Amino acid sequence: MKLKDLRRLIISKRLNVLIGSGCSLPAIPLMSTFKNKFHDPEANDKLTQKIKEVSQELIGNNPSAEIEQTLNVYVGFVSQLIENLNLSNSRETPRRANIFTTNYDFFIEKSFDIVSKNYNFVINDGAKGYFNRVLESSNFDQIVSYKGINDNYISEIPSISLIKPHGSVNWEKDNDNKNIYIRSHVIDDSVIVKPTGFEASDTFSQNHFFSMLRFFTNELDKPQSVLLVIGFSFQDKHIAKMIKRAIANPELIVICFCYSKDDAKIISKNLGYDVNMPTPNNIYFVTPGGNKKEYYEYELPKTETITLNTLVKFMDGEFDEKD
Repeated sequence: MKLKDLRRLIISKRLNVLIGSGCSLPAIPLMSTFKNKFHDPEANDKLTQKIKEVSQELIGNNPSAEIEQTLNVYVGFVSQLIENLNLSNSRETPRRANIFTTNYDFFIEKSFDIVSKNYNFVINDGAKGYFNRVLESSNFDQIVSYKGINDNYISEIPSISLIKPHGSVNWEKDNDNKNIYIRSHVIDDSVIVKPTGFEASDTFSQNHFFSMLRFFTNELDKPQSVLLVIGFSFQDKHIAKMIKRAIANPELIVICFCYSKDDAKIISKNLGYDVNMPTPNNIYFVTPGGNKKEYYEYELPKTETITLNTLVKFMDGEFDEKD
């Protein structure tokens, strides 16, 4: 299979994208910046505060240059995603993509707001209601179509579902802890799962997070599905286990876009694969250009690192081989 064949899978299959914290650089530093560089015991709280500050700037009028730079990449990603969905055959696969992200910043939401000015698509963040928008995971299973003025045809409108299994800085619990509301501003005591090393117990102890993760696995179990992974190295053990179980579905194709050459081996290890248990043939690694090594399946020429912006170029066909 060539790079262009790998890209075409994105158009012809049920599309899912897993976005990790690496995609929000340089606006938001990684947890390792606080833990390893500064050895800060309050790293989790400081990272959360930084995410809230950046998110607040995003909904303001004067974001910093770093935030603007990161936002532009997200806008490019969402735009390209919609263009790819418009190329798909809705008779064979729904024109729907699922974005799963462990990030709880506003970059994707702000991108939706910007891109919706130029593209016709449906945003589904799982909420119902108007003034009080309540989060309900069952709302993700929807498709929207446009019928002609005279009801003479039906055309499915591209839709993107945003699933945030670790919460968001604009999620707020009600007084009875029965509902989660999606607000249009940053919440002081927001509903998030901090990267403490106990994400699995924190996540599964709350019914809503469990339902979203269950929705995640159900989507990967569907026939003819593809999962793109970017900015995520599977250090979250509960998500790594879910992906490993999902890979047992031979119809699922997982494509991991690796930031550096070493990340393919790191991801393989985090997923529980080693020399005694090689990776299955339905998981692919896309790495920066260079000499091929043990785990590397595909290399992007003339790239030193792979970021979300690189993924956008890949989806646009920039790395397709010439016939």
